[in-house]
Amino acid sequence: MGTISHSVGESNTHTRGGQVDIRKRAIAVGIGNFMEWFDFAVYGYFAAVIGMLFFPSSAPGVSLLSSLAVFAVGFLSRPFGALILGPIGDRFGRRAVLIITVFGMGVCTTIIGLLPTYEAIGISAPVLLIAMRFVQGMMVGGEWSSAGIYIVESAPANRRATAASVITGTAGLAFLFGTFVAATITTTLSDAQLTAWGWRLPFVASIVMTGIAIFIRRKLGDTPVYEEMVRQRDSAQAPSKAVRRRAFITTFAFSALFGVSLYYFVTYANNHLVTTVGLPRSTALWLCSIALVVYVIVNPLIGRLSDRIGRRKLLLGAAAALTVLAFPIFLLINSGNSAAILLGLIILGVLVAVTAVMDVVLLVEVFPASIRSTGAALGHNLALAILAGPGPFIAAALIRMTGDANLPAAYLAGVSLLCLLVLCKTLPETRDNDISRF
Repeated sequence: MGTISHSVGESNTHTRGGQVDIRKRAIAVGIGNFMEWFDFAVYGYFAAVIGMLFFPSSAPGVSLLSSLAVFAVGFLSRPFGALILGPIGDRFGRRAVLIITVFGMGVCTTIIGLLPTYEAIGISAPVLLIAMRFVQGMMVGGEWSSAGIYIVESAPANRRATAASVITGTAGLAFLFGTFVAATITTTLSDAQLTAWGWRLPFVASIVMTGIAIFIRRKLGDTPVYEEMVRQRDSAQAPSKAVRRRAFITTFAFSALFGVSLYYFVTYANNHLVTTVGLPRSTALWLCSIALVVYVIVNPLIGRLSDRIGRRKLLLGAAAALTVLAFPIFLLINSGNSAAILLGLIILGVLVAVTAVMDVVLLVEVFPASIRSTGAALGHNLALAILAGPGPFIAAALIRMTGDANLPAAYLAGVSLLCLLVLCKTLPETRDNDISRF
């Protein structure tokens, strides 16, 4: 069993049919992943507008804080999604989870776009919004790890990190497209139109992408690793508690590093530039868009580099850099100078890209195949629920309490340092791991 992932991947790459199959799987997973992260991203981009409509308050910043708190609800529900969807992936296959998540995410996002506001139905409006965000979070709780497992398990052994960059790259494209859509809507419509109906457009439009993604994913087969695992399930020995514990701790650390830095970059930065730095919303969105372009471009480059030199060096280097550079990055962002802001965002984006690609490939490489879907989903989503999801809220609250626009850097640096210390002790080099081991 120990050679299945390598031999299947290697033999596939030597045939035209195998290359086409891998490419089709990458496209199918990438499209669905794009759709899910676009849906999740647009909430962050319109957080300020949604806050005013669903959590009206005359106190400055309270509506934004409320909407960011609801953003965090989408993370707190992730472990529940992992508890339900992770075992489904181990028992019934990786493909089954991918179909469930894309359907659930699309339906909830469309409903959010159709919800009446607080002015129309009172307290029922924020309650319904929170409920939809909760289910959204559950779906994303299964999508990221399941999509990563599917694509990495389907890849040749010497291209696993490159394959992982399909997940991180398409997620980046989704945030980029979300930023583009948000910028276009913001610059095209008046404030009154944006508040009345403009913010709803990307939410409702997601139903079209949902249908396309479901159609494509239904045609997928499962991964060679999973199919071999099913054949070996009755005779193989389950992994020990020590193996499971170490894998979980390691996963929690690298997922926290990734999650906190990612949501500072893709969600919080835009709102910070508008509410704290004082930039026009359209200017902030375009600066974030340029930084996202760089992020997307470097993802496959990082994947290829990791397939050459390994995972450990890259990830520890990114953790150290985020620890040291968190405050300089915020000094650049808070300068008010567009060039300096863009430089800060690009530095952050490149470091986030390293943590992203490493997160996906390590979710596969640190867990035995038999518990991979459950273990990866739980470790990853608990880290995001506990540390990453509340990140934008904590950052905004720190500024509100102290008036120091640079203080959010302390949270980013603190989490990065803690993760660095844990990973130095627990993360081995996994590039040559046999991912088919039971």
